[in-house]
Amino acid sequence: MSKTELISQENVHVPKWNELPNVDLYLDQIVTYINSSLSEFLFINSNNKKENQILTKTMINNYVKNNLIEAPVKKKYSKVQCAKIFVICILKQVYSMNDIGKLIDIALKHSNIEQAYNSFCTQFEEALISAYNKQDFTSVKAINDNKYLLKSVLLSCSYKIYVQHVINLK
Repeated sequence: MSKTELISQENVHVPKWNELPNVDLYLDQIVTYINSSLSEFLFINSNNKKENQILTKTMINNYVKNNLIEAPVKKKYSKVQCAKIFVICILKQVYSMNDIGKLIDIALKHSNIEQAYNSFCTQFEEALISAYNKQDFTSVKAINDNKYLLKSVLLSCSYKIYVQHVINLK
Protein backbone atom coordinates (compact mmCIF):
# COMPACT_ATOMS: atom_id res chain seq x y z
CA MET A 1 0.00 0.00 0.00
CA SER A 2 1.44 3.38 -0.96
CA LYS A 3 1.33 6.06 1.69
CA THR A 4 -1.16 8.14 -0.27
CA GLU A 5 -3.61 5.43 -1.31
CA LEU A 6 -6.86 4.93 0.50
CA ILE A 7 -7.19 1.92 2.71
CA SER A 8 -9.51 -0.72 1.30
CA GLN A 9 -10.85 -4.10 2.32
CA GLU A 10 -7.93 -5.73 0.48
CA ASN A 11 -5.21 -4.15 2.63
CA VAL A 12 -6.97 -3.97 6.00
CA HIS A 13 -7.38 -7.37 7.52
CA VAL A 14 -7.07 -8.65 11.04
CA PRO A 15 -7.14 -12.45 11.06
CA LYS A 16 -10.47 -13.72 12.30
CA TRP A 17 -10.75 -16.52 14.85
CA ASN A 18 -10.73 -19.34 12.28
CA GLU A 19 -7.66 -17.80 10.60
CA LEU A 20 -5.57 -17.73 13.77
CA PRO A 21 -3.04 -20.56 14.09
CA ASN A 22 -4.52 -23.75 15.54
CA VAL A 23 -1.16 -24.60 17.08
CA ASP A 24 0.39 -22.80 20.01
CA LEU A 25 3.18 -20.38 19.11
CA TYR A 26 6.48 -19.53 20.76
CA LEU A 27 7.16 -15.92 21.71
CA ASP A 28 9.24 -15.15 18.59
CA GLN A 29 6.59 -16.70 16.36
CA ILE A 30 3.73 -14.71 17.85
CA VAL A 31 5.70 -11.45 17.60
CA THR A 32 6.49 -12.09 13.92
CA TYR A 33 2.95 -13.19 13.11
CA ILE A 34 1.25 -10.19 14.69
CA ASN A 35 3.76 -7.63 13.41
CA SER A 36 3.40 -8.93 9.86
CA SER A 37 -0.40 -8.96 10.13
CA LEU A 38 -0.73 -5.40 11.46
CA SER A 39 2.19 -3.56 9.86
CA GLU A 40 0.21 -2.77 6.69
CA PHE A 41 -2.04 -0.30 8.50
CA LEU A 42 -0.64 0.39 11.98
CA PHE A 43 2.12 2.94 11.68
CA ILE A 44 4.60 3.67 14.42
CA ASN A 45 6.18 7.11 14.25
CA SER A 46 9.85 6.35 14.73
CA ASN A 47 12.97 6.10 12.60
CA ASN A 48 14.54 3.62 15.00
CA LYS A 49 13.84 0.09 13.68
CA LYS A 50 13.68 -1.39 17.20
CA GLU A 51 11.13 1.24 18.29
CA ASN A 52 9.25 0.90 15.00
CA GLN A 53 7.68 -2.43 15.93
CA ILE A 54 4.04 -2.80 16.80
CA LEU A 55 4.82 -5.70 19.12
CA THR A 56 7.96 -6.89 20.90
CA LYS A 57 8.76 -9.75 23.25
CA THR A 58 9.05 -7.25 26.10
CA MET A 59 5.56 -5.94 25.39
CA ILE A 60 4.08 -9.43 25.56
CA ASN A 61 5.90 -10.09 28.84
CA ASN A 62 4.39 -6.86 30.19
CA TYR A 63 0.90 -7.93 29.08
CA VAL A 64 1.36 -11.15 31.06
CA LYS A 65 2.67 -9.27 34.12
CA ASN A 66 -0.29 -6.88 33.94
CA ASN A 67 -2.75 -9.80 33.62
CA LEU A 68 -3.99 -8.71 30.18
CA ILE A 69 -3.17 -12.18 28.86
CA GLU A 70 -2.54 -15.45 30.60
CA ALA A 71 1.02 -16.70 31.08
CA PRO A 72 2.27 -19.03 28.33
CA VAL A 73 2.11 -22.77 28.90
CA LYS A 74 5.48 -24.43 28.24
CA LYS A 75 6.61 -21.15 26.63
CA LYS A 76 3.81 -21.31 24.06
CA TYR A 77 0.89 -18.95 23.44
CA SER A 78 -2.58 -20.24 22.58
CA LYS A 79 -5.16 -19.02 20.10
CA VAL A 80 -6.96 -17.15 22.92
CA GLN A 81 -3.77 -15.34 23.90
CA CYS A 82 -3.05 -14.55 20.24
CA ALA A 83 -6.52 -13.03 19.79
CA LYS A 84 -6.11 -10.93 22.93
CA ILE A 85 -2.71 -9.68 21.75
CA PHE A 86 -4.20 -8.55 18.43
CA VAL A 87 -6.87 -6.62 20.33
CA ILE A 88 -4.29 -5.09 22.68
CA CYS A 89 -2.07 -3.99 19.79
CA ILE A 90 -4.95 -2.15 18.16
CA LEU A 91 -6.41 -0.64 21.33
CA LYS A 92 -3.06 0.54 22.70
CA GLN A 93 -3.02 3.15 19.94
CA VAL A 94 -5.44 5.10 22.15
CA TYR A 95 -6.08 3.36 25.46
CA SER A 96 -4.01 2.62 28.56
CA MET A 97 -3.28 -0.97 29.55
CA ASN A 98 -5.68 -0.60 32.48
CA ASP A 99 -8.48 0.59 30.19
CA ILE A 100 -7.75 -2.20 27.70
CA GLY A 101 -8.04 -4.80 30.46
CA LYS A 102 -11.42 -3.38 31.47
CA LEU A 103 -12.64 -3.27 27.85
CA ILE A 104 -11.65 -6.90 27.28
CA ASP A 105 -13.42 -7.91 30.50
CA ILE A 106 -16.59 -6.08 29.43
CA ALA A 107 -16.54 -7.74 26.00
CA LEU A 108 -16.04 -11.22 27.46
CA LYS A 109 -18.87 -10.80 29.98
CA HIS A 110 -21.35 -10.55 27.13
CA SER A 111 -19.91 -12.97 24.58
CA ASN A 112 -17.52 -15.86 24.20
CA ILE A 113 -13.98 -15.13 23.03
CA GLU A 114 -14.57 -16.30 19.45
CA GLN A 115 -17.68 -14.15 18.91
CA ALA A 116 -16.22 -11.12 20.68
CA TYR A 117 -12.95 -11.33 18.75
CA ASN A 118 -14.62 -11.80 15.35
CA SER A 119 -16.96 -8.88 16.01
CA PHE A 120 -14.00 -6.73 17.09
CA CYS A 121 -12.01 -7.58 13.94
CA THR A 122 -14.86 -7.06 11.49
CA GLN A 123 -15.96 -3.78 13.00
CA PHE A 124 -12.40 -2.50 13.36
CA GLU A 125 -11.73 -3.13 9.66
CA GLU A 126 -14.96 -1.33 8.72
CA ALA A 127 -14.24 1.59 11.06
CA LEU A 128 -10.69 2.01 9.72
CA ILE A 129 -11.84 1.87 6.10
CA SER A 130 -14.55 4.43 6.91
CA ALA A 131 -12.02 6.78 8.54
CA TYR A 132 -9.62 6.61 5.59
CA ASN A 133 -12.37 7.01 3.02
CA LYS A 134 -13.97 9.86 4.97
CA GLN A 135 -17.25 8.00 5.31
CA ASP A 136 -19.56 7.47 8.26
CA PHE A 137 -19.13 4.19 10.09
CA THR A 138 -22.65 2.82 10.12
CA SER A 139 -21.94 -0.89 10.58
CA VAL A 140 -23.67 -1.06 13.92
CA LYS A 141 -27.33 -0.16 13.47
CA ALA A 142 -29.26 -1.75 16.37
CA ILE A 143 -27.25 -0.27 19.18
CA ASN A 144 -27.26 -1.50 22.76
CA ASP A 145 -24.77 -0.25 25.34
CA ASN A 146 -22.14 -2.89 24.56
CA LYS A 147 -22.32 -2.44 20.78
CA TYR A 148 -22.18 1.33 21.18
CA LEU A 149 -19.15 1.01 23.44
CA LEU A 150 -17.37 -1.20 20.88
CA LYS A 151 -18.27 1.21 18.08
CA SER A 152 -16.92 4.17 20.09
CA VAL A 153 -13.70 2.34 20.98
CA LEU A 154 -13.08 1.29 17.38
CA LEU A 155 -13.84 4.72 15.96
CA SER A 156 -11.38 6.36 18.37
CA CYS A 157 -8.67 3.87 17.38
CA SER A 158 -9.41 4.23 13.67
CA TYR A 159 -9.29 8.01 13.77
CA LYS A 160 -6.02 7.93 15.73
CA ILE A 161 -4.47 5.56 13.17
CA TYR A 162 -5.69 7.76 10.30
CA VAL A 163 -4.35 10.96 11.92
CA GLN A 164 -0.99 9.30 12.65
CA HIS A 165 -0.78 8.19 9.01
CA VAL A 166 -1.45 11.74 7.77
CA ILE A 167 1.12 13.18 10.19
CA ASN A 168 3.71 10.64 9.00
CA LEU A 169 3.12 11.78 5.40
CA LYS A 170 4.09 15.36 6.23
